[in-house]
Amino acid sequence: MINIESINYSLRNLKHRKARSFLTVFSILVGISVIFIFISFGYGLYNYTEELSSGSSADKLIIMAKGGGIPGMDDTFKLTDQDVKVIERADGVYEATALYYEAVEVEKRDEKIFTFLISYDPKKPLIMDIAGIGIEKGRLLNSGDSKSAVFGYNYLIDGKIFDKGLGLNDVVEINGEKIKIIGFMEAIGNPPDDASIYVTNDYFEELIPEKDSYAQIYARIDIKNIDKTIENVEKNLRKERNQEEGKEDFFVQSFEDLIESFSGALNMIIGFVILITLISVLVSAVNTANTMITSVLERYKEIGILKAIGARNSEIFGIFLFESSFLGFVAGVLGVLLGFGLTSLGATILANLGWGFLQPYYSWQLFLGCIVFATLTGAISGVAPAINASKINPVEALRYE
Repeated sequence: MINIESINYSLRNLKHRKARSFLTVFSILVGISVIFIFISFGYGLYNYTEELSSGSSADKLIIMAKGGGIPGMDDTFKLTDQDVKVIERADGVYEATALYYEAVEVEKRDEKIFTFLISYDPKKPLIMDIAGIGIEKGRLLNSGDSKSAVFGYNYLIDGKIFDKGLGLNDVVEINGEKIKIIGFMEAIGNPPDDASIYVTNDYFEELIPEKDSYAQIYARIDIKNIDKTIENVEKNLRKERNQEEGKEDFFVQSFEDLIESFSGALNMIIGFVILITLISVLVSAVNTANTMITSVLERYKEIGILKAIGARNSEIFGIFLFESSFLGFVAGVLGVLLGFGLTSLGATILANLGWGFLQPYYSWQLFLGCIVFATLTGAISGVAPAINASKINPVEALRYE
């Protein structure tokens, strides 16, 4: 449909109309770069949730009390040691443990911050299994550790939480009580978690005696019978609390359910953003079509001359279709490069801010798909003008002024 000579002719025409070609390319590449950014970060989040669902959290249940406040912070309905025992007796449950969760004031060197104090039973460190992290420096908690705590990773870094980073055996005040640092956790990848402080359940009860309800209960279960185990846990808790089905003051979820809920919300958000971006690309396609129509009108007489010297309709069609496709291709390449640059910069900024889990994921399908999509956008928007150009009557074109 188009030969080398026609391609060179098309490229010369595009070069001759630099400003118009640039604006057409720019309008498409913006949409392509936005699509690239959201898809790459979206895939990164999907991979992160997949790692969670396939890792050590897959065989865990989370049990929380219903309430009107922040989950784990509202004591309207309580979770107690008796609930832990009831859950542990349910068929399919291997072990259960609970944790406390409370906002506290932390002071060091006349600097004060507020963060979350989390407790757990060192004999059943399910929370550490779920997070999939280990110790960066020092050691984890042991049963009987009093006035001791393990701090999140960010406390090690100067200027991250305190002006000067903390070290092992440093003493800080939590709610006015002096506590020694015995370890630092590995980086999780988000500021709230990396700023948390961990103590044993026993010491938490000593430090905050007014807290009479656990924030959450975790259970390790038989992964082959998750639904049945959830049913057993709910049945046991209803019986122990003397509650009817559907009127429970607690809820039980597997981490797989939580991840599915998160993935569903993520699908909706990314889909909505991409829909908006596609509308932008559609506007760009209309702009490209307008550019090609204007090009046809400007070169009306030129087309007549080409036909007069033997150019076939298919060759004229091919010239204009190639031009619109080429503009789309260039926009796709530049859009992908811009998107890659922005996502790389964004990933670096997010990592420096402590949001390390928010990282883009790249694949050759993403790069190729965006370029092909941009090329097709250009090609489709140029079809109608190319057809019109191919149908121009050479006699009328030569008379055109």
